[in-house]
This record gives sequence, C-alpha cells and structure tokens, in this order.
Amino acid sequence: MDTIDQVAIEQETAEKAGSAPAIAVENLHKSFGSQKVLDGVTLAMKRGETLAVLGRSGSGKSVLLRLIIGLRKPDSGSVRIHGQDIAGLALDRLGEIRIRMGFLFQYGALYDSLTVEQNVAFPLQHHKKEMSRSERGGRVRELLAEVGMERDMEKMPSDISGGMQKRVGLARALALEPDILLLDEPTAGLDPISAAEICDLVLTLQEQHHMASIVVTHDLHSAKTIANRLILLHEGTIAIEGAFEELQHSDVEFVREFLRDS
Repeated sequence: MDTIDQVAIEQETAEKAGSAPAIAVENLHKSFGSQKVLDGVTLAMKRGETLAVLGRSGSGKSVLLRLIIGLRKPDSGSVRIHGQDIAGLALDRLGEIRIRMGFLFQYGALYDSLTVEQNVAFPLQHHKKEMSRSERGGRVRELLAEVGMERDMEKMPSDISGGMQKRVGLARALALEPDILLLDEPTAGLDPISAAEICDLVLTLQEQHHMASIVVTHDLHSAKTIANRLILLHEGTIAIEGAFEELQHSDVEFVREFLRDS
C-alpha cells in the first residue's frame, strides 16, 4: 500500500469517528473566462447533515456540485471528500471516491432506452461485478420499493411522470450505498404535490441512510423542509449560512430581497 492510500484510509477512519467532515470545501475559486462564478467559497459538513444551497440563476450552485463530485476542477482552493483532496487525483482513484457519492441530476437523467429496472441496475452492473444476476435483481427491487416505484420496473422513462423519474433517479443514486448524496434541483419542473412528495422522500431516505447531503435548489420551501442548514450564494460568495430562521432575521439587504422574491 502506498503512502497516499494509507493517508486516505487514516483520514477516512477519522471521519467515521466523527473527527473530520465528509465534505470540506476551502477557499474555492472558479471562473469561466472573465466570469467569476465562485470567489472563495468555504463550507464543511458531516454525515447526517443536509445542506441546501440557494441562489439566483447563474450564482454557481450547480458549478459547486460539479466541483465537489470532481466533474470540474477548481481554479484554486480545495475539495476534500473524507479528508482526501480530489484535485489532481488520477481518474481511477477519483472513480473510487465517486462510487461513495450518489448524484441526482436536475431532470433525473435516466437512459431513455433502458427500463426503470435497467436504469437502477446500471451502476451495479458496472461497479458490483461480483453480484450475481439474482442478487442484483433483488437489490434493484429493494431500491425501487424504497422510493415507491417497485410496480413500475418494466416501464420506460417516457412512460412515467417527471416526479416518478426523480424517484427512479434517487433509487439509482442510492444503488452503491453512498455516504454522500448530491441533489441538483430535485423539485424543478414538478407540481406542488409531486415536489412535496420528493421532499418527504428525501427526508425519509436521509433518516434511513444517514448521509451527508447537499441539495441545490431554487425552491425555498423545499430547502427549509429538507435541510438542517442553508447557504445563500451571491456574487460568488456565501452571503449567509445558517438555519432558515437565521436567514429570516438577517439584516443583509440581498438576503431580505431573496426571501421576499422567492
């Protein structure tokens, strides 16, 4: 075992013992050309916490998620997952870290040519090759039952509603038993009843799996329902961080405007 792997194991052990965060972002900067998107963002969270990331369109919410999962690289600053700085990691090592992270894309991002069952089985086929076909099938049925979709296994994504697609996306995100869950606009495009159902489902899954979860959303109601803690991004920085009540009582003009307009 090389030194890097040994350090990673030691840091992971410390995190499980509660002495290090599951996610730690420090002084994160990211620009696209002349557009500065993130300008020194710092945050940390442990397992069992749900953080909602709020902000207007173009404020860097989704960019922050993609930096955390390693789909983009920061210009400067660090992203640590279980104590491991992911910047500059080889793809195979980054892949090992990503396996422990579930990601729900904004519109579910299901494969149109695969059934609901096949969509959820996809990560198991690629990352759990030791599983037998019957074991994999049992795991898929268990996951779909968790999100209330076990009766729709044979349907195609085009045959189910947007809310149902989000449920299937959640089941797929949980397939590899992640301890970090990243949700990009989980209620976007849904009617109020479906949005409330997704919020309730996320709360239930969080209680059952005790993950560190980050929810990017425009939906203030969903954010205060799902999250223990909220941050509001403005001009690349965190304008405020805290419980919803702290945002309500803020005297920062942008915060007051955001709450009033949301």
